[in-house]
Amino acid sequence: MKFIFSWQRFLAITLKEFTQMKRDRLTFAMIIGIPLIQLLLFGFAINMDPKKMPTVMVMADESVLTRQLIVGFQNSKYFKILDKNKNQKEADELLRRGDVQFVFYFPPDFTTKLIRGDKPELLVEADATDPAATSSALTAVSEIVQLFSKNLAGNLSYLSVPELPINLILHSKYNPDRITSYNIVPGLLGVVLTMTMVVITSLAITRERERGTMESLLAMPVYPLEVILGKLVPYIVVGYIQVILIVLAACFVFNVPLKGSLILLFLSCLPFIAANLAVGLTFSALARNQLQAMQLSFFFFLPSILLSGFMFPFQGMPEWAQVLGSALPLTHFLMIVRGIMLKGNGFFDILPSIVAIFLFLIIVMMIGMKYYRQTLD
Repeated sequence: MKFIFSWQRFLAITLKEFTQMKRDRLTFAMIIGIPLIQLLLFGFAINMDPKKMPTVMVMADESVLTRQLIVGFQNSKYFKILDKNKNQKEADELLRRGDVQFVFYFPPDFTTKLIRGDKPELLVEADATDPAATSSALTAVSEIVQLFSKNLAGNLSYLSVPELPINLILHSKYNPDRITSYNIVPGLLGVVLTMTMVVITSLAITRERERGTMESLLAMPVYPLEVILGKLVPYIVVGYIQVILIVLAACFVFNVPLKGSLILLFLSCLPFIAANLAVGLTFSALARNQLQAMQLSFFFFLPSILLSGFMFPFQGMPEWAQVLGSALPLTHFLMIVRGIMLKGNGFFDILPSIVAIFLFLIIVMMIGMKYYRQTLD
C-alpha cells in the first residue's frame, strides 16, 4: 500500500493535540510555570557570593579608629550589622542559633594597643556550617584589615606602627576545616525526605481513583481526617527508615560529627515527615491523575531545594527569596538537623523551627481535608 502524506490529517491531529493540551490546564500551567520559576530563581535568588549577611559587633572599645574599621566592613557589602551593643554571651547565642552569620569582638584596650603598636586582637567568628557562605566574606575581612593598616601607618607615621598592627583572628566555628560534606550530608536528610514523601503520597489517592478503589473508600463510614491519618502512618515508618540509613551513613561513612542529641534529632524528624506527607496527600486530592500529581510534586520540590539553603547560601538570597524560603518546611528542617549535628543545639534552640513546621503542617492538612470532602460530591 502506497503511503501518501496528508496535510489535512496532519493538521487535524495537531489541532487535536492543542485542544487536549488546552483542556489539561494544570499540565499547560506547568509547562509555562516551571521554566519561569527556574528563570526567576536562578536569575535573581541564587547567589554564590552572598552579601549583606547578618552580623553583630561586640564593642568593648568604641573610638574613631574602631568606627572607621566598622565602616570599612560595611562598605564591603558582605556584612549587614544588626547590633553593636551585644555582649559576648548574647553574641555567641545568636551565632549558635543561626540568627547571625558573623560576630566581631573588639577588646576593651583595642585602640590603646593599636596606637602603641602592641597589635591588639580582632576576633571574627563565623558560622561555617555552610563554608560557601563565609569563605568570600572572611577573605574580605583580611583585605579590609590590611587596607586599614596601610592607612593607619600613613596617618600615624610619627609612631612606630608595624606593617600589620592588628592581630586578626578568624575563627570558623562548627566546621573549622570547612568540609563541604558536613553541610551537604545533613542537608540530604531533608532533601531525600521531601522528595520521597511528597512523591509517594501524591500518588496515593489518584492511584485509587484511577483503579476504581476510591469509590469503595468513599462509601466507608470514615471521616476525611481518619483517611488522611491512616494513609500517613505507614509512610512515617518508611520515612524513619530513611532517616536511620542517612544518619548512619553521615556518621560512619562521611564522619559528620553528631554533637547534639540523637533522640532529639529523631523526634524533630516527625513533624517534618508529617508535613511532607500532608503535602503529598493534598496534591493527590487536587490532581485528577497520577501525571498531574507528579507535576505538582515537582512544582513543590523545585523551590524547596533552591530556596531552602541546601544548594546555595540562604543568607545570600534577596529578602523576597528568603521570605518565600521561610514558608517552606525544608528551610527550617535544615536549620534543625545542621544545628543538632554540627552545633549541639538543644530543644529550645530548635523550637522556633519546630513551630514553623507545625504551622505549615496544620495549614496543609486543612487544605487537604477541604478538597478531600469535595471528592464526596
